[in-house]
Amino acid sequence: MSQVPEHMTSEPEEEVSTTAAAPSTLLFAIATGVIILNLFAPQTLVGIIGPSLGFSESGAGLVAMASLLGYAAGLFFLVPLADLMENRQLVLRMLLSALVMAIAAAFAPTGWSLLIFLFLLGAACSAIQILVPIAAAMAPPEHRGQVIGNVMSGVMVGILVSRPLASLIADFWGWRSFYALSAATLALLAAVLALRLPERRPLINASYGALIGSLFELLREEPVLRLRAFTAALMMASFSLFWTSVALRLAQPPFSLGQSGVALFALVGAGGAAATSVFGRMGDRGWTRTATLASHLIVLAAMALAAWVGGIRSGDSVALLILLGVSAVLLDVGVTGDQTLGRRAVNLLKPEARGRINGLFVGIFFLGGALGSALAGTAWDFGGWVAVCAGAAGFGVIALITGLAARI
Repeated sequence: MSQVPEHMTSEPEEEVSTTAAAPSTLLFAIATGVIILNLFAPQTLVGIIGPSLGFSESGAGLVAMASLLGYAAGLFFLVPLADLMENRQLVLRMLLSALVMAIAAAFAPTGWSLLIFLFLLGAACSAIQILVPIAAAMAPPEHRGQVIGNVMSGVMVGILVSRPLASLIADFWGWRSFYALSAATLALLAAVLALRLPERRPLINASYGALIGSLFELLREEPVLRLRAFTAALMMASFSLFWTSVALRLAQPPFSLGQSGVALFALVGAGGAAATSVFGRMGDRGWTRTATLASHLIVLAAMALAAWVGGIRSGDSVALLILLGVSAVLLDVGVTGDQTLGRRAVNLLKPEARGRINGLFVGIFFLGGALGSALAGTAWDFGGWVAVCAGAAGFGVIALITGLAARI
């Protein structure tokens, strides 16, 4: 395990004294779910936003990309501040910034101004990854995995419901209304967290530049961080490849679903979020390796089922849709399982570097998600749904081999 450089001497981190009771854990889960809606909702709104602001079809894709790029920037450049600044105040300032940017997005006069506002909104939403270490610090080590799993269930539910929720709001009141409602929700969330968040003061003596530079040191010297981030990135790539392409398959026979049907199908995957607490408890009991390998095998089984069901062009569409829904839930179980166990592992590495480690971990697996989304169109053009499932399974195979070889 790496040592803190001489110019970054630190004392043991001051843990939060409050016990992570069930109501507090639920609050953290709701908070992370609410915040992350802003990152994935634009993916379903690009078809409306693009024409209204003069984007071409290819340019409209920038709308979905802007908030995710901002989020990645926040992970690498804002989340590390959690190891320097009092965390409660940092989270509240970032939420207020997100609130301002959501309002700005709702009134954006041009396409390019919207891209800027969404980028900054995404960066501010990286407050999620400061809330997770606060929750981890509130829990005793023997229950930390369970608490992280419960909190992360909010993130997964937020990701999965963001698309259908944004579509529903936009259908009634237009795309700008989504950001107006998001701003109102963020204001309420900030008020609640201002009352309920405990203080967390990391004790470290370093400049911001040295802190950012230490990210590379942590990644080089912490093998657990490298391995867990790598497998999480592979799992997120598989997740993104499937969910970016499934709407194309659902629009074809025998399903022939419209936009509202696809939106409802997206809710099915939210059931996989329930697995987070289960995998967290397995990690707490010392079953991390077994549970990790199981999560990778679940992804492979999910993609095998999805490929088989998707290859059928006629028959009972309801039964086939149910089976495809089962594959979606299994995929989400496997992905959330790997990520939950990975978060537990990296949050136990270096308490004084928890913010930086968390930012690195999540930033790397979001790069995997971007890779999966980028490959979706190529896989579909190359071999349709079967190629999509094969590509998603391929990421799972690499993760499984990595886990077997590295014994993580």
